[in-house]
Amino acid sequence: MVSRKKVLVIEDERPIAEPLADALRREGFDVHIAATAAEGLEAFSAQAPDIVLLDVMLPDGDGRDVLRQIRQASRTPVVMVSARGEEMDRVLGLELGADDYVTKPFSAAELVARMRAVLRRITAEPAGASGGVLASGDVAMNLDTRLVTHDGKAVELTVKEFELLRVLLESAGRLVKRDDLVSEVWDPNWFGSTKTLDVHVSSLRKKLGDDPASPRYIHTVRGVGFRFSSADELQP
Repeated sequence: MVSRKKVLVIEDERPIAEPLADALRREGFDVHIAATAAEGLEAFSAQAPDIVLLDVMLPDGDGRDVLRQIRQASRTPVVMVSARGEEMDRVLGLELGADDYVTKPFSAAELVARMRAVLRRITAEPAGASGGVLASGDVAMNLDTRLVTHDGKAVELTVKEFELLRVLLESAGRLVKRDDLVSEVWDPNWFGSTKTLDVHVSSLRKKLGDDPASPRYIHTVRGVGFRFSSADELQP
């Protein structure tokens, strides 16, 4: 029997949280609701959820602070939920380590589709690889342990950042088209903005200490895609 995925919903508005929880249960999820940031962090430690739905505005704090604390200890996927749809809010949430960002009002069907897309990236076997290490220069990725290192030091990546780096490293030295990256890292039928890709590339560059104006690792081919430097290019 397939175990039910556990969802932690951190949302203070009962008219949203309770119908959403009912919809998620009908879709086969186990759901726990927390109404405050403090309750959410306590439930996260106690419940060990498979995915978190996190409201940005909470009565006792900012959901982004909750996200920061979760990311200090875990890579559990987090989908931010907010009534604020401004681009900078979405960018900030993604750069802090959120795996997706959904703007209110939303349909339960849309949210479930996004959750399942995120969860598929956790459980699916990386394409073209069954284990081992991918590396180019001083950037290395262990596909078995999901450990990423830069110059021998561990780099904490979100699920999407890890998958993005994996695809780029698998094709090190070669161009990967934007559409192919979106299909591999998100979903072949991705319905969100492709700006999400640019946000994640920017975040990945920052974590690798890469200067977008003069990149060492991730090169942009404007309007076409991205290329990770080959091992030969990265030789001292």
